Amino acid sequence: MQNLKIKIGKLELKNPVISASGTFGCGKEYNEFFDVNKLGAIVTKTITPKERVGNPPPRVSETPCGMLNAIGLENKGIDNFIKDNSEFLSSLKTNVIISISAEGTKEFCAMAEKLQSQKFVAGLEINMSCPNLGHAPGKMCAQDAKSAKEVVFAIRKKTSLPLIAKLSPNVTDITEIAVSCQDGGADAIALINTFPAMGVDINTKKPLLGNITGGLSGPAIKPIALKMIWDCYNAVKIPIIGIGGIMTWQDAVEFILCGASAVQVGTSNFVNPVSCDEIITGIKNYFDKNKLKNVSELRGKLKI
Repeated sequence: MQNLKIKIGKLELKNPVISASGTFGCGKEYNEFFDVNKLGAIVTKTITPKERVGNPPPRVSETPCGMLNAIGLENKGIDNFIKDNSEFLSSLKTNVIISISAEGTKEFCAMAEKLQSQKFVAGLEINMSCPNLGHAPGKMCAQDAKSAKEVVFAIRKKTSLPLIAKLSPNVTDITEIAVSCQDGGADAIALINTFPAMGVDINTKKPLLGNITGGLSGPAIKPIALKMIWDCYNAVKIPIIGIGGIMTWQDAVEFILCGASAVQVGTSNFVNPVSCDEIITGIKNYFDKNKLKNVSELRGKLKI
């Protein structure tokens, strides 16, 4: 009998498939296509302390091997998020992980304290690595080991909720950041976020995005993501959640083989709204075929 359950700190997921922040909202839209309670967890769209209007349109553009986006974390702020979504999220029978972003440590801590009291919140994902907030190069805390550790440590003191640190791939050595987040008290790390990129329309001679640049996601970044998962698997002891171009169950299995305990499905949801459901089924069938009983039998088991 297979058991696909995994643990992130004190949080138990029924399977390793999670919806990625920014692509799933709160799950309301996708619940029309499949039962989102099948997921191991839902990561909500990132929320901030106060309302953000986001970046100017166009905000999304398709690329040959993925997607460019420059949403800019548009959201109504934490108070309106709780007011508008608590009833639906409380009705779900899967874990709800809230993605949070802020301009400083104090704001992060205040959000963590406020969400701690919400019964529907199972965990927090600390988005320290959004490339579309207008920061100057090198200013994201996910790009500095000391800053990343300080942010995680400060939030850890304010909440008992499981903490997932979402990392940026735009660093020289991602393992250094991963270790610092582990040392700061993170229960898991999630990687990778998007790469800064841009597209150009040769007819209008203008950038494809209103923000000029945005984040590249989708199959184009998958090989880089796999390499970074493998590197971090050999550097940290806490669970790793793999992100980056996961379109099929085969992709998900590759990430687990490289060391991920779970995966987040993002861009694929825009192409195929039932992709998460199909990935869960595919993983189950793969485990049956290969007589695997749990994720630990596959995690990091690359034949080198």
